[in-house]
Amino acid sequence: MGCSGLMESPAADPLAPLRADPGRHLGQRELIAMLGMATAAAALGIDTMLPAFGEMRADLGLAPDSPAIGNIITFYFAGMAVGQLFWGPLADRFGRRSTLHVSLVLYAVAAVAAALSPTLATVVITRSLWGFAAAGPRIVAMTVVRDSFEGLHASQAMSSLMAVFIVVPIVAPSVGAGFVAVASWRLLFGFCALFAVVMLVWSSRLPETLRPEHRMDLSARRIATAGRRVLANRQSVGYLLAVTALMGAFVAYLSGFENVIDQAYGKASAFPFIFGGLAAVMGVMMVTNRRLVARFGAVRVARTAFGGEVLVAAAGVAVAVATDGTPPLWVFLVLMAGLLSCQAVLLPNLTSMALEPMGSIAGVASSVIGAFQTAGGAVLGGVVMSTFDDTTQPLLVGFLLFALLGSAFVAFASRGQTD
Repeated sequence: MGCSGLMESPAADPLAPLRADPGRHLGQRELIAMLGMATAAAALGIDTMLPAFGEMRADLGLAPDSPAIGNIITFYFAGMAVGQLFWGPLADRFGRRSTLHVSLVLYAVAAVAAALSPTLATVVITRSLWGFAAAGPRIVAMTVVRDSFEGLHASQAMSSLMAVFIVVPIVAPSVGAGFVAVASWRLLFGFCALFAVVMLVWSSRLPETLRPEHRMDLSARRIATAGRRVLANRQSVGYLLAVTALMGAFVAYLSGFENVIDQAYGKASAFPFIFGGLAAVMGVMMVTNRRLVARFGAVRVARTAFGGEVLVAAAGVAVAVATDGTPPLWVFLVLMAGLLSCQAVLLPNLTSMALEPMGSIAGVASSVIGAFQTAGGAVLGGVVMSTFDDTTQPLLVGFLLFALLGSAFVAFASRGQTD
């Protein structure tokens, strides 16, 4: 069923074309594909970079085992955090299409600037701008789905968008490794810019889904009001802090995992396949999560998943200590698969549970919550990353500490909740 005038009646064919004007004609399948690829822009700017860390260290004058290269991920997340507060209100004021186009242009410019940067410091600065821009396509994709669908069709559309996050982390490292094998990492950044240009051209077919009467003035008051509402609600703030702790562990994983696989195990060439395999595990758990929540309830699933993450992380720390930080690779990968499975269940559930009490301001509140968890995760992940010592121990300790912290916040937020 459609809304915002995109479908004529509740009985309309769910695959009927969406029309912005008589000259523009877009079917639902193409719309979902377009939004999915736009959403993928953020992930593309992360996952394709990871296999290039070794070459980047050499080209930028860093030590072969320097963890400082992970800052290109940390600061990308920081930029995304700020961007989520910016692009949402902009899309509500000027429309979805124009906001998407501006963010894609900025994405391409930032990617080219990063490719031309001569030092790590300038790469990090341009990566912050790149992350800021990458938040735009993601925000616009979510708002277009909200504008265009409702009920069952909205759930199906959102599931299709989430499927992109399952596929992109699986294939992106291999794409990055392929570029590094035949060319410079700078060309890889250029590829991301080209992706944004292609999306810019394709999205010229996107209908404007924001009705004129729904346009809102740019107002810092709306964001401030949403922030106060979130902080005043025990459930929202508790789940927000819990998911922020999880993001800290996840950012540390993205920033430091390549270093561990290379320096601790000497398996740099296998990294894209290892990373892709773990991403596939997360994808399976994301699909399974819907059934778990339907059967057991979100609160019970969250408590159980956190308990599982604490146990797996504690076991990992114990094994790491017993093996001087470098357990057998297969043991480490089994531990990481368990930890990331819990993350795949917890991250979407906790975000949804944090938004649940927000009611009529859910749109702006989602920007506030997304910005806080992304920025907080970047800071916490950066702290863990700064302790990396070419072993698995700092990463596993980070997962354990953040899982314990998140468990406490979930207990606070869910007090009195039964499902």
